[in-house]
Amino acid sequence: MSKKVLVISSSPRVGGNSDVLADAFIKGAKESGHQVEKVNLAGKTIEFCRGCFVCQTTQRCVIRDDADQITQKMQDADVLVFATPIYYYEMSGQLKTMLDRGNPLYTTNYKFRDIYFLSAAAEDEESVPNRAVSGVEGWIECFSNAKLAGTVFAGGVTDKGDIKNHPSLEVAYEMGKAIN
Repeated sequence: MSKKVLVISSSPRVGGNSDVLADAFIKGAKESGHQVEKVNLAGKTIEFCRGCFVCQTTQRCVIRDDADQITQKMQDADVLVFATPIYYYEMSGQLKTMLDRGNPLYTTNYKFRDIYFLSAAAEDEESVPNRAVSGVEGWIECFSNAKLAGTVFAGGVTDKGDIKNHPSLEVAYEMGKAIN
């Protein structure tokens, strides 16, 4: 059965290492017959959450910017994929801000069940993405019907293009292909 997959790439460098990792996941998902849409946060206007909680009754943010539109796409997706560079052992600020702005989803009949997390960093120790994964798990905790379905980490990639031939690309591709 074909699923609607939304990939949110938060790298400020379009074509950066985490963005290429997202593309590998997308390739696998498309080959398995899924409908995939990719949203790059680079160049988007995404204001910070104001903490007003109006969205908890209206199910829509009062701020009308790109995050409002992306949140609507998130609600309708069966699968969410977050791709981020790791900065200072955490997800990018762009992704964290987008997750905060996903607050209107909390009271909706959101469709997503499986969430994947892809990350890339200059550091290559296995523990590097742990804090970022924990942050995403905290967000997922608020959505009782959703779960973290998989993670992929590409370590040791600094400059744009360093990820070429990295083994994580095959892992991401296979993960995308295995969506069911």
